[in-house]
Amino acid sequence: MSAEPDPDWIRPPAGGWTADDLDRLPDLPPHTQLIDGSLVLGSPQTKFHMRTIRALERALVAAAPEEWEVWREMTVKLNARNRPEPDLLVVDARSDTGPRQTFCLAADVLLAVEVVSEESEERDRDTKPRKYAAAGIPHFWRVESDEGRPVVHVYELDPATGGYGVAGIHHKVLELDRPFPVDVELG
Repeated sequence: MSAEPDPDWIRPPAGGWTADDLDRLPDLPPHTQLIDGSLVLGSPQTKFHMRTIRALERALVAAAPEEWEVWREMTVKLNARNRPEPDLLVVDARSDTGPRQTFCLAADVLLAVEVVSEESEERDRDTKPRKYAAAGIPHFWRVESDEGRPVVHVYELDPATGGYGVAGIHHKVLELDRPFPVDVELG
């Protein structure tokens, strides 16, 4: 019995992969991200994760002004070595390049949302927020589970420091006026 050959992406090139490589590498698993030149493969998601994304997506779609679109499962090119896939993005509607588009640019993103999973805790709490801030994404939400109920940690980019500052932690209701008015029951 002969073994199938390893896919080309199993062994990274010297210096790691680039953001553009994600579109050229054949047979990558769905939801593959690039962090610091390394491929990060997605793992199965929990019911909490799926339901939270669905609820926030519905709320954002209903609340977003017409010049903004809500995208899920789309990577954002932060720089040549980083192309993560936030759970949700609010993106300038003019950045739509057509049905074959595979990513958006950080400059077009108003809000990135990460729902923390057990396997992604460090990336969602530390690595990705730092990278989103460095790329100039104005708003970031991190969603954690508190015994199965979502808690939304809201951050805004501080232009003086270039990092995110806490704008609020929401347990039962997410009621905000920035980046646009949003009112969602969390539960």
